[in-house]
Amino acid sequence: MALTAAKSYRTLSGLPLDPVYSQPIDSGKPGAFPYTRGIHETMYRGKLWTMRQFAGFATAEDTNARYHYLLAQGQSGLSVAFDLPTLMGYDSDHAASQGEVGKCGVAISSLADMETLFRGIPLGDVTVSMTINSPASILWAMYLAVAEQQGVSWDRVSGTLQNDILKEYIAQKEYIYPPRPSMRLVTDSIEFAAQHTPRFNPISISGYHIREAGSTAAQELAFTLRDGIEYVDWALERGLPIDAFAPRLSFFFNAHSDFFEEIAKYRAARKIWAYTMLDRYGAKDEKSWKLRFHAQTAGCSLTWQQPQNNIVRTAVQAMAAVLGGCQSLHTNSLDEAYALPSEHAVTVALRTQQVIAYETGVTAEPDPLGGSYFLEKLTLDVEEAANKYIRQIDEMGGMIPAIERGFPQTEIANASYEFQHSVELRESVIVGVNKFTEKDEKPIELLQIDETAERRQIEKLRKVKARRSASEVEKALAALKRASEGTENTTPFILDAVRAYATVGEIAASMGEVFGSYTEIAIL
Repeated sequence: MALTAAKSYRTLSGLPLDPVYSQPIDSGKPGAFPYTRGIHETMYRGKLWTMRQFAGFATAEDTNARYHYLLAQGQSGLSVAFDLPTLMGYDSDHAASQGEVGKCGVAISSLADMETLFRGIPLGDVTVSMTINSPASILWAMYLAVAEQQGVSWDRVSGTLQNDILKEYIAQKEYIYPPRPSMRLVTDSIEFAAQHTPRFNPISISGYHIREAGSTAAQELAFTLRDGIEYVDWALERGLPIDAFAPRLSFFFNAHSDFFEEIAKYRAARKIWAYTMLDRYGAKDEKSWKLRFHAQTAGCSLTWQQPQNNIVRTAVQAMAAVLGGCQSLHTNSLDEAYALPSEHAVTVALRTQQVIAYETGVTAEPDPLGGSYFLEKLTLDVEEAANKYIRQIDEMGGMIPAIERGFPQTEIANASYEFQHSVELRESVIVGVNKFTEKDEKPIELLQIDETAERRQIEKLRKVKARRSASEVEKALAALKRASEGTENTTPFILDAVRAYATVGEIAASMGEVFGSYTEIAIL
């Protein structure tokens, strides 16, 4: 049957597709600038991606047990999910924390919790990613303090701090302070990492949450890379040489369901970033040109209807991330549309990565899809669409002015509406939701959060406050407040407060007295 142009075909995100592709496009070789085909010449022949399952629930003791279980199952890196109070800079005993302690991640209120979280886990040998943003510098200080206690020097500590505050204003909305003082804290972390933690990534510039909010693939790519440009500009204004910090910038992308568009997105990301670092900033170090990224399969694609289908969705999305050249990967669990992952579900999710790694043969070739007429052209199309957005934001004066006028928020909201509308009209098919549905589905077994977790966590916090030196806490918080009022890097002062067992809430509030709070202005 001959292909015809009678029907208009598009990617799931809306990019137009030709009836057939047959024009060769040379995108170079793996490991060669601009790294469209991967940042390493041998890719997974040399080393597999890090299998880094995101985990955290209830108390530090509960999550520590899950970490030991995951490592025993063959996971090669850890990723910390924090609960909502911690993400918002509240202690577990704050009135606003009631009912949320330990529900969507682990509750961390003081250094004592972080000590428990990594008990028996050698931080000099295991890489750890922490998904925390507005209070990121506080949780990072706790992590570094635990490394000190373990006798691990900071130059051996390896991992990633998300610390991407701009996407909070754009998509996730877990912010505390206004944009500019928040950007100062991020820049403080980048500067401190450049000086003291050469193997640790002080920021993971995240498109994941932008995509989860409903963006297209091109919007995810554009807004993420433009956020990255903003962080670079602030670090340069601080006086840091580009090659002193750019090699430690990392990225975090969604792995969604349009298989080829996602692979094209990753390839375009590397190409755009390489030219940005070289042409826009004049970076000389090849490591500065290379975009390294973590991927997570799309949580928003998972359905509570027919949850077993989520295993298939996750496998396809994970394969796209691998064929797109990710450096680390989290695969979602089949039950995440209901609750936090059960032990069984998270094991299946990890096994999905292991099957891809060891049974499919995709690791034998650095870029198996390179040279595909369709994929190479789609890469160029995604690149062009993303660069158009980047130019628009440049013309607005940067990402902060764009956020203040609601530009990325509005673009994402419109894209989200259009997709949901297409689902309701059944123009877009969600298997088990608007097509191939079933009646009387059997429930699946879910992880139940121990309802005593909140009480146990608050009691632990009470004991920490009782045994610490109140005068040392007061002294450290006063010094941090003075530093916040001035221009000094706040990180050493946060470390001092953490070592004195000041809590997340106390430290956040101390800086808040200087920085103020932020409320988003409704964009009509």
